[in-house]
Parts: sequence; C-alpha cells; structure tokens
Amino acid sequence: MKLQSYTITQGRDRAPARAQLKGIGFTDEDLKKPIIGIANTWIGTMPCNFMLRDLAVDVARGIREAGGTPMEFNTIAISDGITMGTQGMKTSLISREVVADSIELVTRGHMFDGLVCLVACDKTIPGAALALLRLNIPGVILYGGSILPGKYHGKDVTIQEVFEAVGACAAGKITESDLLEIENVASPGAGACGGQFTANTMATVMEMIGLSPMNTAMVPQVDDRKHAVAAYCGRVILDAVKQDRRPRSICTRAAFENAIASVAASGGSTNAVLHLLAMAREAGVELNIDDFNTVNERTPLLMSLKPAGAYVAADVDKAGGIGVLAKRLLEGKYAEGSALTITGKTLAEEAAVAVETPGQQVVRPVADPIKKTGGLVILKGSLAPEGCVIKVTGIDRKIHQGPARVFNREEDAMAAVTSGNIRPNDVLVIRYEGPKGGPGMREMLGVTSAIMGAGLGDSTALLTDGRFSGATRGFMIGHVAPEATDGGPIAFVEEGDQITIDIGKKSISLDVDEATLAARKARWQAPPPPFADGVMAKYIRLVSSAAEGAITSKVF
Repeated sequence: MKLQSYTITQGRDRAPARAQLKGIGFTDEDLKKPIIGIANTWIGTMPCNFMLRDLAVDVARGIREAGGTPMEFNTIAISDGITMGTQGMKTSLISREVVADSIELVTRGHMFDGLVCLVACDKTIPGAALALLRLNIPGVILYGGSILPGKYHGKDVTIQEVFEAVGACAAGKITESDLLEIENVASPGAGACGGQFTANTMATVMEMIGLSPMNTAMVPQVDDRKHAVAAYCGRVILDAVKQDRRPRSICTRAAFENAIASVAASGGSTNAVLHLLAMAREAGVELNIDDFNTVNERTPLLMSLKPAGAYVAADVDKAGGIGVLAKRLLEGKYAEGSALTITGKTLAEEAAVAVETPGQQVVRPVADPIKKTGGLVILKGSLAPEGCVIKVTGIDRKIHQGPARVFNREEDAMAAVTSGNIRPNDVLVIRYEGPKGGPGMREMLGVTSAIMGAGLGDSTALLTDGRFSGATRGFMIGHVAPEATDGGPIAFVEEGDQITIDIGKKSISLDVDEATLAARKARWQAPPPPFADGVMAKYIRLVSSAAEGAITSKVF
C-alpha cells in the first residue's frame, strides 16, 4: 500500500510529530499501519446523533482488528427537528457545507489513508459524502440509525405527528392535553426521525450509491446489532484502503441513477434533489434537475413509508433492509446492478444476499406497486424557470389552481394558518427563504404540518423558494428557482394572482400577462442581505441556485 499518512508519520524529520502522537498513546507500530480517520458528528443536542460516540468505539475496534490505526475527530451537527420554524433553521443547510469543509480540512491536514464518517441528522449525511468525493480517498459512511417509533393510542407515531398535532390543536381539533400526550411519546430514545424523512432517505441513498455497506443503515440506533454493524464498517474501510477503492470510482452516473431510483421507489425526501445534485458536482458527474423526472417516470413507488405511507424506518429493517429494495429495483431493471460499492462487490452481488422476511408488507413486489411512477416530480414553468420539486406520494390531485396568498417569510405564513386566515383553494407563496434570501432555505415542516392539521391539506397548495422536511406531505412545492432574492418570478407574485400547478404536465405557471410582470419587475428592488458578516454572510456570497444543489464551490 502507498500510504499518504507516511508523509506525516515516517522518517527522521517527522520525529516531532511522532513525539506528539506518542504522548496520546500511539506507538511506532501503530504509526506504521494505515491511519483511518473517524469523522464523528456526535452532538448532545438531539436524539439523532446521540449514540454516535458509542458507535465510534466499535468502528475503532473494527479498524484495529483489520490492521489499521483509528484516529477520531468531531465535526458539527444541527437538528432540523429542534430548530424547525425558528431562525435557527437557517443554519441547517449551511451546516452541510461546514460538515464537508471540516472533514476535508482535518483529513487533508492529518493525511488520513481512509475515512469512516459517522452520520445521522439530515445534513451530516450529504456533508460527509461531499467531503469524501472532494478528497477521493477510500471512505465509508455509517448511518447511526433511525429512532424507534413512539406509541400513541396503540399506533406508531413519529415527530411528524407532533408537528401535525400543533396545527390540529390550533384549529381546535384536539386539546392542549392531547398535544402534550403526543409530545411525550413521539421520541422514545436515540436515533434519527423515524419515517422516510430526509435522514432515512439519504441513508437509503448512501447504500444504493455504494458509499455505505448494504443493510447497515436501517438497523435502529438503539438496537444492539448496531455495534456489530459499526465494527464491520471498520473492517470494510481497511479493505477499501488496501484495494485503493475510491469514492469517485463508486459514484458514477449509473450509481447516481440508482440512488435517484431508490428515492423515487421509497417515497423519499425532496431534499435528496439538492443533495444528489451537489454530490454529482463534487464527483464530476453530469447530472441536472431534469434527470430526476426521467428516473422517476420509469421507477414505481414500492414502499409505503411515512410521511404519506403506513410504515417507519424500523419496519424496513424488520422487512430485511434496503437490500430488499435493491433486489426489487434490480428485478424490475430499474437499477444498474454492475455498479461498484465500497465493499468491492457490485450492487447486484450485495442485493443477492439480502434476506427478505417472509410475509413482509413494507417493500411491495414489482408486479404490485403502490404507484406506477415514483414519489418526486420536477415542475417547470413561468413561475419556476429553473425548476422546483414536489413529493407526490399520498397526493391524488393532479391540478391545483387558485389565488396567491403572499408571505415574505415563514413566520407570517404560519400565523395566517394557525389564526384561520387561509381558505380552501388558496396557494400560499412563501418567498425570500431561498439559499441566499433566507439564507439557507429553511425547511417549513411547521407550516406544512399546520396546514395538514387544520384539515386544509386536500384543498390548498403551498410553494416556496425554501425547502421542506422529509416529513412534509401534501400539495407542497419547494426549491422554486430562481429564488426571489435573485429576481426570480416568485418575487413578482402579488396577492390574488392566479397560479396553476399541473403535475401531469410537470408545469407551474403564474397566470399574469408579460406586460404586467415586466412592470412589476421594473419596480422591484432586491432586499438587503439579511446578514452582513459571519458564516451566514459568507454563505450568501458563495451559494448557487437550488437547481444546482445550493453548492458553495464550482467543480466544473
């Protein structure tokens, strides 16, 4: 093996470095082995990442057993669920870049030969993937795992039900006591949010794209089996280093299409569009927003998972894991089986050993899909020339036309919903919440859940240049691009304008004549940046359109 860590650990001139490493317990023998960084996103502020310190011990054990030397370091994490509906949510997407940058910096500085990235809450997963693709050294992504579902009146509940209960309580449909009861049971321990929300969606993606070993993700965080999974990942990374198996040789165009297919088939989060576009740019793979429609149209919806379905992530594990989904996608020729994975096996080889639980109902047969096409649709038109995204799982309506109700920030829209000022047929337009305008594209689970809880989900629509949580359901359209701050058409919508959304035609239009729009544009002035200094201001200056993945560096 040609080890880059020798640059920092071997030779006469490196005696000072070795002296410092020996001071924390490393030996000469340790420093002759491959040095494997363990990038840990543990944090004590949320359940999602809470047990990652424990799992890092197991990863380190697996690395040592396979003949390597582990060195653990920490990076940041932001809880989407806890910050939701506040100014704190603006930091979530920005944290993806900080996670990527910090992993890249530590790895370059300490010249690790390989990496295992422990991830959980939403942005840590793509953040780790971006770092691996930039560095292009052997790397494994280990997802900490889902939380187990809570129980409310005999039914499984997740954080989604708490958010929707807020709207139901505001509408007088349930009592404050009911809300408290749901709040008290929805999160029974450690682990990431329990449905096919963004964390579990991106964990699915990492197995299907090949950066996570198959059937490691869906083992819940509190399950004792997770310790063995973590140690296994420690052994996998040593083999990848010995075989020089690198992320860019794994994340090919075919692998990206496999990943998109898994999102479509599982009813995954709209955030996958942003993250896969960003990853493709780091990998040097040509991928654009229209490619999501191409894959979605040929891929059936096979999994009935929350927010629109019946099951939670822990049920996927009980059914046999993501390997069962991979097997279905390969059986139907919806995925490319020859794609390489981090274990050195192809996707087809990994899927072939998946053990499906007899009688499981979570992953449907290819011959009996929930829908013939997948869960994500990209819309374009006069209101979103660069595109926007809607998750169509659980939606029966194909067309919505109605008057615009315009809000320049999320809080104002939330107040309108909870005070009963939204009517059937309205189209809520929330703008200046995009990558630059927010900044950071706040997720709007509070508003979307309040709409559902108030009983308006079947009669209204919402569109925004911000984002949605993976737990969002209903006629909700996000990532409208160009964003309002950049002078996109969403900036020129006025109260009462008619908006037409046609999912069948994949179109979204502002029904206002060109002369009127031109006059509005001539009067419009871009608002001043919401932050003048610090990391938020830096992000505003660097970030690209949501249609490009909201990246902060151009790769090609």
